[in-house]
Amino acid sequence: MLKQELIEKNPIRHLKGESDAQESSRMGLVMARAGVGKTALLVQIAMDSLLNDKQVVHVSVGQSLDKTKLWYDDMFKDIAESCKLDKAGEIHDTIMRNRMIITFNESAFSLAKLEERLHDLVQQNVIKPKCMVVDGFDFGKTDRAVLVGMREMAKTMDLQIWFSAVCDEGTDNLGAAAAPAPCTGMEDLFNTVVLLQPVPKSDCLDLKVLKGSAAVSKCGKLLKLDPRTFMIREDCK
Repeated sequence: MLKQELIEKNPIRHLKGESDAQESSRMGLVMARAGVGKTALLVQIAMDSLLNDKQVVHVSVGQSLDKTKLWYDDMFKDIAESCKLDKAGEIHDTIMRNRMIITFNESAFSLAKLEERLHDLVQQNVIKPKCMVVDGFDFGKTDRAVLVGMREMAKTMDLQIWFSAVCDEGTDNLGAAAAPAPCTGMEDLFNTVVLLQPVPKSDCLDLKVLKGSAAVSKCGKLLKLDPRTFMIREDCK
């Protein structure tokens, strides 16, 4: 398999509409119960930008630098092996040069500190990211104003930002809300909201699009993902 084929199988291909092609300053939200694969999906989304030669910042709250690096190495290895990727080692080394990992202790994370660190990196020409993924952000303890500030930062930096959030049990009946707790009432701040769910007696994961763009209607509101590579699969059992 070639690099371009990996790009086409990335689930983000179906989470961005035609209008989004001209709108990089957007925010997305990945929700799932604990342990289902939120971090892995964020890494796969980041991989899309890396494979397209764009720079990425991965913000990890409450997880070490080495642990975060391992997510990328393991994910890339699984993808390369399952897809029989040509020149895998060369591609890995090339794309990882465009990735910057920033870690925070849970008690130390704040919008002001994140903006300061990003500003320093950009000013020093260390990195000019087009994508940022934020893993471990505590939606249950945050103020709406913080997310408003993040959206403004996305516009100012011409940046797409994707978050992960642990959702509550019992997400089958969401009612009128576009996102389950603890993100209910914050849906309007995101261009895309997706829910990752395991499926009983299935070898795939469901990726439900709770809020999305025009492109989603072309493939439906449900995508099937491989639980190992988090790439789109069409042969699920």
